Amino acid sequence: MRIKLKKKLILIIICHALEWIQQWTLSVDAREDGPALPSIDTAMRSNAAVTKTATAMKKKEGMQTPETKFQFNLNSCSKSKDLTAAISLYDDAVSNNTRITHHHFNTLLYLCSHAVVAAADPLLKDLALDYGFRIFNHMSALGITPNEASIATVARLAAAKGDASYAFDLAKNVGNYSVAPRLRTYDPALFCFCERLDADMAYEVEEHMKGVGVVLEEPELAALLKVSAKRGRGEKVYEYLHKLRSAVRCVGESTAVVIEEWFRGGEARGVGDAAGLDGGRVREGVLRNGGGWHGLGWVGKGDWVVCRTSVDDDGGVCGGCGERLACVDIDDEEVEKFGKSIAALAVGREVKANFSEFQAWLEKHTHYEAIVDGANVGLYQ
Repeated sequence: MRIKLKKKLILIIICHALEWIQQWTLSVDAREDGPALPSIDTAMRSNAAVTKTATAMKKKEGMQTPETKFQFNLNSCSKSKDLTAAISLYDDAVSNNTRITHHHFNTLLYLCSHAVVAAADPLLKDLALDYGFRIFNHMSALGITPNEASIATVARLAAAKGDASYAFDLAKNVGNYSVAPRLRTYDPALFCFCERLDADMAYEVEEHMKGVGVVLEEPELAALLKVSAKRGRGEKVYEYLHKLRSAVRCVGESTAVVIEEWFRGGEARGVGDAAGLDGGRVREGVLRNGGGWHGLGWVGKGDWVVCRTSVDDDGGVCGGCGERLACVDIDDEEVEKFGKSIAALAVGREVKANFSEFQAWLEKHTHYEAIVDGANVGLYQ
């Protein structure tokens, strides 16, 4: 009997000790603003929940199709930019006849294109080029129609390989897939031709872009300006300088360097007519073009004075030459466009016959310098 009592007493003491230790631990953790230690029951419930979740995940993985697994793993490779792992997944998918969708092909092509630009290892770049074209050919063999993103990516791969002609062919034929080309569709071919100093082909790319309504921006114009300057094509340099003036206005640092190099070079010294142009023609051209430029080409020959300066904010005075800058008006072409837009707006709001009669009257009375609109004067008064 005494032995049993002693055993019960010892058990009670142990239970009280464990309870006191647990309460003391929780109190200390609370004072230290740290996470409290879980109780035995809490730990057991947590372990049970983890085991249940792991079992559910294993069950879910077992229910995944090969296509679903391929999609999940490929997305992981895309996020980490892991080309080698993506290629391994692609090879396994081809071996197992796993269905590869348009999205999968585009993801693989993107990873190849990214590796060609970003990878430091030449072997990885070669692998990216090899698999990039292989994947695109596989895509075509399956009858999957590429979109503009697919074409632009393969064009970048072609340009990285130095095959500017193939990149240009891809851009020219993008319309065969019933998609509209974009600036990035032509950029690989254009920049590749410019880097190879193939000015004529670069100009051909620009003409094709113009024909499909793709507008060049500063990087493209700067590349064309640079290849023109390198090849000593003074007339094209003049053309692209004015395209930059009208489309960009304020150029970036890299473009400014290209412009400076041209005017400091020997080719710029020799362009133009030594006798210059008639002053009257120059003034007339400046007036016709709104005061900003005459459009008659290079005037005179000789060295150019090149320097970087600033313009006074208050008076508009150039810090380099000391001349006050003049206001630039719109040129004749812009005036004509403006007039047509006003006419279209008027026809839409007024009776067409009345406006046509007014236009005919204006043409007969071109000697008038100003015409006062009586209706608006009356409305103002």
